[in-house]
Amino acid sequence: MTELRIRQAVRALLVTPEQAVLLVRFEFATATVWALPGGGLEPGEDHLTALRRELIEEVGLHDVAIGAHVWTREHVIPFEDGRWDGQRDIVHVVATERFEPQPALSWDQLRAERLHEIRWWTLDEIEAVTADPEATVVFAPRRMGELLRLLERDGIPESPLASGI
Repeated sequence: MTELRIRQAVRALLVTPEQAVLLVRFEFATATVWALPGGGLEPGEDHLTALRRELIEEVGLHDVAIGAHVWTREHVIPFEDGRWDGQRDIVHVVATERFEPQPALSWDQLRAERLHEIRWWTLDEIEAVTADPEATVVFAPRRMGELLRLLERDGIPESPLASGI
């Protein structure tokens, strides 16, 4: 049996005091997915270095205080380009005021990475979409609303929530 090729990645849960969350919209051949900003580690990068780079590239956020590792999400799904069999996301919370995203990458570069939109979502909006059986919006992680409510209610977990998120 061949070992799975799992891409190592890092993502930021950018959240305002009002509990708004910044998400990015990816367009894949099989789905539209709203996810946390971030991406794969480059050779030689650690998770925090990669997250700082990704935040500058995708949303234009510099010199940010990266908080606790709150979630680990591993999903096995073949990448469209065939390079990976899945991805392991390490998610750090990043408390921030609401800002207007200004990516360092051009929109052509972002679209080449399948990123097509950036917007703030409220927790109520996420939960409303998740509860709608006719909604075509997919969140990654799929339990985004539930996980955000847990953070709102209980604060930062002692150890990161893992896998089935």
